[in-house]
Amino acid sequence: MPSQKTPGPRTPTASAKARAQEALAELERLATPAMKASLSRYGIPADSALGVAMRDIQALGRQLGRDHALTAALWETGVYEARMLCAYVGEPEKVTVAEMNRWCRDFDNWALCDTLCFSLWDKSPHAWERVGAWAGHRDEFVKRAAFALLASLASHDKAAKDEQFLEGLTLIERESTDSRNFVKKAANWALRVMGLKRSPGVRTAARTLAERLSASEDATARWNGKDALRAFTKADAKSAAKKAPPAAKAARTTKARTPSRAKPQARR
Repeated sequence: MPSQKTPGPRTPTASAKARAQEALAELERLATPAMKASLSRYGIPADSALGVAMRDIQALGRQLGRDHALTAALWETGVYEARMLCAYVGEPEKVTVAEMNRWCRDFDNWALCDTLCFSLWDKSPHAWERVGAWAGHRDEFVKRAAFALLASLASHDKAAKDEQFLEGLTLIERESTDSRNFVKKAANWALRVMGLKRSPGVRTAARTLAERLSASEDATARWNGKDALRAFTKADAKSAAKKAPPAAKAARTTKARTPSRAKPQARR
């Protein structure tokens, strides 16, 4: 059998380019100097941005509807908000591995990476394969995409098997000493989601890993473990409070509302 060739870059059609220009014009209309100036506070380069609020990007995405042919033309513009819009107009079933790899190589900020993972790629049939393929990548944002995608799958993929997440935990432990900011925080995000939202078996495995990492001699691995454990402790306390009997809740409320006893006035 002849070998299958990897699909090359999709070339936007004339109509897709025209729609992309219309979308870009609307983004320019929605942009404000104040919003553009605020991007640097979040570590997002402003040189290729217009300055459009996320809620407006999402609203435009809903207005345009899912149209995967449009994404190639939007991405080609190089404009930050146009590329963010791809997450809301792309069609997950039409996403290709070549496209995911190509866009990943273009990442220069965490927001674009995470939005695509959380709102588009985690629904793609290639999502799990890309987690494993990217987890050991040299590029910081490609590697972040692996763990941001794993966190997104842990949040959204109800059909996934425990074995898939257990393998994900293995990847987190393997890469737990990578001290690069955008990598370690994405790995930590994935660990926390699995320890809070998945099946009892996965939650237990995630918490066991967090304990192990918290005792590591490596500072980055230790931070990952301790931060996850703090999140688990806080979530468990909140859950226990919700499950407490009404009488116990009332007692806590009464205690919280009871004013502290005033100190006696000194004699004059």
